[in-house]
Amino acid sequence: MPASRILVGEFGRPHGVRGLIHVRSYTAEPAAIAGYGPLSDESGARSFSLKWLADGLVQVEGVADRDAAAKLTGTRLYIDRAALPETEEDEFYLSDLIGLRAETEAGEPLGTVTAVEDFGAGTVITIRDANGRDTLLPFTRAVVPVVEIAAGRVVVAPPEENVVPPQPGEDTVQGGDTPRPRRPSMRRRSGGRDAA
Repeated sequence: MPASRILVGEFGRPHGVRGLIHVRSYTAEPAAIAGYGPLSDESGARSFSLKWLADGLVQVEGVADRDAAAKLTGTRLYIDRAALPETEEDEFYLSDLIGLRAETEAGEPLGTVTAVEDFGAGTVITIRDANGRDTLLPFTRAVVPVVEIAAGRVVVAPPEENVVPPQPGEDTVQGGDTPRPRRPSMRRRSGGRDAA
């Protein structure tokens, strides 16, 4: 079920002494964050009207000095879902994935999508299984080949683990085999959900 409010950005640090503030925009076009009308904080109690200046810098209506701007640092900005444009066919908002069931290509249940986040190296989905364990996977077409919002599911093909041999200079264990760290095979993407 789609969320009624969508996270579209977050206030960063203040800029200068006249109340300007940096904003991290999560919209496709960063400047579009100011065009949706008033945004609200996570609780919905406060609203903010933004004027986009340039390069991630905004003027917030009613904020006229550095101290007031500094108090907004870290505030997440939300918009009502109804204010966003409708999606095209085979298009969806990342927040639409939260709550969908995750299953293998054979139909075996893996859990539920509980989060979709981007930490800088690409979008990652979190799947929580029936035992409450979380698994983070890259959100690429290779790992998540099927997204069916109407059917309430995503199909997941977890990447195989790769055995990574010790690198030169790493400690080794005497008198036995060297333990081998395991790392999931993840590929870096240029943006969006690419074929990896």
